[in-house]
Amino acid sequence: MPYTPIAATLGYVLSPDRRRVLMIHRNARPGDHHLGKYNGLGGKLERDEDVLAGLRRELREEAGIECTGVRLRGTISWPGFGKQGEDWLGFVFLVEAFTGTPLQRNPEGTLEWVERERLLELPLWEGDRHFLPLVFDDDPRPFHGVMPYRDGRMQSWSFSRL
Repeated sequence: MPYTPIAATLGYVLSPDRRRVLMIHRNARPGDHHLGKYNGLGGKLERDEDVLAGLRRELREEAGIECTGVRLRGTISWPGFGKQGEDWLGFVFLVEAFTGTPLQRNPEGTLEWVERERLLELPLWEGDRHFLPLVFDDDPRPFHGVMPYRDGRMQSWSFSRL
């Protein structure tokens, strides 16, 4: 059977001093699959857009900002991650520059600047703790990982770099 995941973007926006990251605390919708967790910004790609256009649109919609400096940090395949067991494929970006003032909240939750050193202390998806260090490390090569989920739980994690 062919692999037909939902394609999505995930962006981690750095503050101008590079010490903080803009995160969303998903605390607004009771039925949200991510309720209570902190996430980067992003979402599903639309049919007619490339991944960079999708990231830019999502950052406009979710945070009210325009990205002006973006770097692809990696890709992650999340088989079984969706609320109904759907497969996801994410393009993970580091947003190093932007214009505008980020919103304080959106329909999904509260936007918060979090110190980079504190990211792993937040209530995150279990799997985020494995790939987040790769987003911010000094290795210029993108990572490409696979993280299967079953019943809302990460089963394993592996990645490679070219």
